[in-house]
Amino acid sequence: MRTIRILLTLILFALPAAAFAQVRVSVRIAPPVIPVYEQPICPGDGYMWTPGYWGWDDGVGDYYWVPGTWVMAPEVGFLWTPGYWGWGDGGYFWNEGYWGQTVGFYGGINYGFGYFGVGFGGGRWDGGHFFYNRAVMNVNVTEIHNVYNTRVEENNNHVSYNGGNGGVVARPTPEEEAAARAGIFHLSRSRRNMNRWLGPLPAFGLQPITAIHPLAQPRDRETLSIPLRLRWERKGTGQVQ
Repeated sequence: MRTIRILLTLILFALPAAAFAQVRVSVRIAPPVIPVYEQPICPGDGYMWTPGYWGWDDGVGDYYWVPGTWVMAPEVGFLWTPGYWGWGDGGYFWNEGYWGQTVGFYGGINYGFGYFGVGFGGGRWDGGHFFYNRAVMNVNVTEIHNVYNTRVEENNNHVSYNGGNGGVVARPTPEEEAAARAGIFHLSRSRRNMNRWLGPLPAFGLQPITAIHPLAQPRDRETLSIPLRLRWERKGTGQVQ
């Protein structure tokens, strides 16, 4: 089984992103609350945190937890806007996350670690380098020196969806809508498809650096300790880098 999954990984990476049709699935049940978990330590200078979220497995008919992980931004100066579940037209729909020069709307969802519903308080770009806010980010200051410490007001609401019954009540500002239009990269379809087969995968290197909540692990999925590179797709073009 492990050999088969590794072969599937290689096949998926070999296929162009355009080979995977983007189907927007409407889910009738709301996703569970965002679990509280510890953030793994940042593996090195320049890595950015992308928070965990609930994925949907249409074959199983249930949600599974995709752990957060550290990745490199596709370009200097870019920040990650997480995706989010939102209610509309009688169901819950997943809104894709994306990279851009500013953080946009992510449903008012409290993903933690700087993503407390509005904007991002986990760090900032300055002079071509990313500076980490130690108040909310787990970094080793003996290895990473571009840090600062600024308290961020946290949100104790762990509801994982926007709108609908019991969902977060939040709407995008004009600035957040502009950020979404300007966003360039989102996770390639091949990587999203692998989430359904394999669950969490390491961002870079030989060791997985994901954060997994013990009560929210994907069923029958493994974290594979093989070298991988996340692929980012330029929005609307199918170009992957």
